[in-house]
Amino acid sequence: MALISVIIPAYNAALTIKETIESVQKQTFTDWEIIVINDGSTDRTPEIIQSIKDERLKIFNYKNGGLPVARNRGILHATGEFIAFLDADDLWTVDKLEMQLKALQQHPKAGVAYSWTCFMDVDEQGEPIAYLPSSQYSFTGNVYQNLLVSDFIHSGSNTLIRKEAINSVGEFDPMLKSCEDWDYWLRLATNWDFVVVPEYQIFYRRTPGAMSSKVEVMKEACLIAMEKAYQAAPPELQYLKKYTMSSFHLYCSSLYIQHRDDKFAVHQAQQHLLAAIRLNQKILLERTTQKLLIKFLLKKIFPPQVTNYVLQLTKQRISLSVPRLEA
Repeated sequence: MALISVIIPAYNAALTIKETIESVQKQTFTDWEIIVINDGSTDRTPEIIQSIKDERLKIFNYKNGGLPVARNRGILHATGEFIAFLDADDLWTVDKLEMQLKALQQHPKAGVAYSWTCFMDVDEQGEPIAYLPSSQYSFTGNVYQNLLVSDFIHSGSNTLIRKEAINSVGEFDPMLKSCEDWDYWLRLATNWDFVVVPEYQIFYRRTPGAMSSKVEVMKEACLIAMEKAYQAAPPELQYLKKYTMSSFHLYCSSLYIQHRDDKFAVHQAQQHLLAAIRLNQKILLERTTQKLLIKFLLKKIFPPQVTNYVLQLTKQRISLSVPRLEA
């Protein structure tokens, strides 16, 4: 029995699954098992997984059920005292498991450890073209209120969770098509402390073409998750809903700006941006909002080719040697 179970749901992930598994194999902490849930893939994903020779790798094949269902199936097969989820197109730095496990061992009351995320924009072949570090959130202890306002975890590939904590909250909500991560972190935060590893350790892969078709679905799912969150929130925290709605509108605006170029998308980005500001004018003082405003104005004024070129120039490019993807 391994100490850590790494659950990787995989659906038509032939382009990235090998590199994702390798990022686990390169971990400085080695007492782990990988549980790959092949979620009804119709491409070469099963063949690629089967070709990887590692006795710590376990493969389970199912009909397609979607990401939350695949994660739930992985939990059922997990034997570790700690569980980490890793999407089939994301990557970890080599010390991700080691440092998060150490953080949980040093904080026995904490049920969840998280790190910072680096968004990795890739081309159609999956090759990195730019990196955008997330904000350096460092909320620890009881983070429920912070999470209720905004999902600062950013990625389903981020956390390391005690199996005891997972058993206490149950499964991912299979009805959510997106935002299932935020819903799950909130449920964990009602009973468990969180601890942060202040390092960029998760690389969240973003393919523009794939994301553009999901914006409307993500919006709808986030609204459902938000209503669910505030139905469960105590009366004294209901006042936070306007701040959560403001964060939601900023998130939607950023999705349209980053992943769509059509006039409808620009209009939607503007509407969401205005709605966010109306709900919480203080966000105008935040750097994230100011950068989003600049990007929106570029999209509004210039042709897509010019805007995208300028935005690519402004993205932070960092050396792959810095994030420690290799041992």
